[in-house]
Amino acid sequence: MAVQGTATPTPAASDTGEGLLELFTVLQRSLEQLVATQGRLVATVILLVVLLFSVVAVPAALSRLRAVAADRTGDWVQVMADYTPTTIRGVFLRIAQFSMVVLVVISFLIVWGIFDVVQTVGPYLDGSDQSVLATIQTVVLVMLAFVLSDQMQRWISRFSQAVTGFTEHQEEILLRLGQVTVFVTIGATVFAVWGIDLSGLLVGAGFLGIVVGLAARQTLGSLIAGFVLMFSRPFTIGDWVLIGEQEGIVTDITIFNTRLENFDGEFVIIPNDRVSDRAVTNRSRKGLLRLTVDIGVDYDTDVDRAMDLAREAMADIEHVVDSPTPDVVPKDFGDSAVVMELRFWIDHPTPPRKWRAISAVVRGVKATFDEEGISIPFPQRTLSNRVDTADGESPEHGVEMRPDGDG
Repeated sequence: MAVQGTATPTPAASDTGEGLLELFTVLQRSLEQLVATQGRLVATVILLVVLLFSVVAVPAALSRLRAVAADRTGDWVQVMADYTPTTIRGVFLRIAQFSMVVLVVISFLIVWGIFDVVQTVGPYLDGSDQSVLATIQTVVLVMLAFVLSDQMQRWISRFSQAVTGFTEHQEEILLRLGQVTVFVTIGATVFAVWGIDLSGLLVGAGFLGIVVGLAARQTLGSLIAGFVLMFSRPFTIGDWVLIGEQEGIVTDITIFNTRLENFDGEFVIIPNDRVSDRAVTNRSRKGLLRLTVDIGVDYDTDVDRAMDLAREAMADIEHVVDSPTPDVVPKDFGDSAVVMELRFWIDHPTPPRKWRAISAVVRGVKATFDEEGISIPFPQRTLSNRVDTADGESPEHGVEMRPDGDG
């Protein structure tokens, strides 16, 4: 890393430096008149009071002044405050406080004869040294970086509100990318201001990137997968998902991992590269979830009538949505019953809502079948034995076993 070029004073830098040098000279002559110890002590006390005022009282005074101005001038003060970036106000306040502190410290050193402004600061302010101008430019660029970062957060927030489907995760990622871009650009500009050649630094950064890439393949894979998830959006925070064998509610999505809270209250952290390699089932993406319950009726029962009664029972349940409508489908011939599948939908699906809906459907259909005399049979088994007779025939005698114990 090499510094190129020779500093050459410019007229603007020379004029600015001469003005500051003249100001410091006047300040030094005024304070050097306090030669007596008593005068120096009084000046020290005054400087300490000014220092305390600049650090503590200035912010409170500015807030009070703003409140008084708002009361007397109307809403335009508030409008200006709203459209002025918070970072600008904070930066100027800190610059004012820092300037006061520096001025007080220099004054203190001059009063006690410790510091000579002309001999110490003069070579830097007379235009023969470009470091002052470069320092001023660096300070301005750093301020600009923080102001742009603050404004970028507002711009992205307004953009996300105007665009449908823009998630908080995408907003955060876009903000971080924008901030990195701003600070990298400002940093490169600062290097250019100081005449630093970046070619060697870039070559070294390239080799370092290769080494880091080989050593942290999994981390970089998770990082890239995080960006893929940001744009593909298979799920968002609050969704009920099944990722591989892990099921739960998405609580956080970062660049490197996805966090779930399962139904046992445990938090599961899954690296994003594993999320992208596994099947993802989003149970709440559309806002509706279909549930099924199997139920059996006796073979002697009118199946069509049982299906109609089950539909009516599900339609009256609060947790079941009206559209799509509940349905009943004959599913199978069981050992002891005709098996029917109850199909119904719930909105805003969550595990608690799922189990509440299933419980309500089971209770409602069971109560309706009991009222209408439709039985839900227990498993039944018919036993038979072989009896040998004199003529060699072996008739079968069957005994049907029922759950109530009657043969």
